[in-house]
Amino acid sequence: MDDSRDGAEGADGVDGISGSAARAARDLRVAFNRLRRRIREVAETEGEAQDLTPSQVSALTLVSKSGAATASGLAASEGVRPQSMAATLAALDQYGLIERNPDPGDGRRQLVTLTDAGRERIEGTRQARAEWLARAFEDRCTEAERQTVIEAMAVLDRLTRP
Repeated sequence: MDDSRDGAEGADGVDGISGSAARAARDLRVAFNRLRRRIREVAETEGEAQDLTPSQVSALTLVSKSGAATASGLAASEGVRPQSMAATLAALDQYGLIERNPDPGDGRRQLVTLTDAGRERIEGTRQARAEWLARAFEDRCTEAERQTVIEAMAVLDRLTRP
């Protein structure tokens, strides 16, 4: 009997999940979390985000991705209270990384966008992270291992598509 499909091998006792699927999911979550922490550390040690809290970096990144956005929209996207986002944005404003302008569609609201300094900060952080990861692949992996990662990424991409 092939016990790779045995429900007892599944994640948290869920029937119908093979042991290999459960292990792949668990190992991927662990590796992804470690990689995410390491990439954050790299940006911080490079001086790119030293003076910003993780929530400030996250909000700055979100503004970069969303373009002009309201504070309440950013709060909803981050899953935080509007008051918390307001405090985060106040700090980013103090650093000169964002600016607020009246919403042309509703003058009572303000739209938050990045300043040139904010765009430079985001781009510098992205570049430092990308360079660290590429250098780590170059220095610590063989060509065959890098090709395996490329192939695995195609599989992961397929998993994320509807």
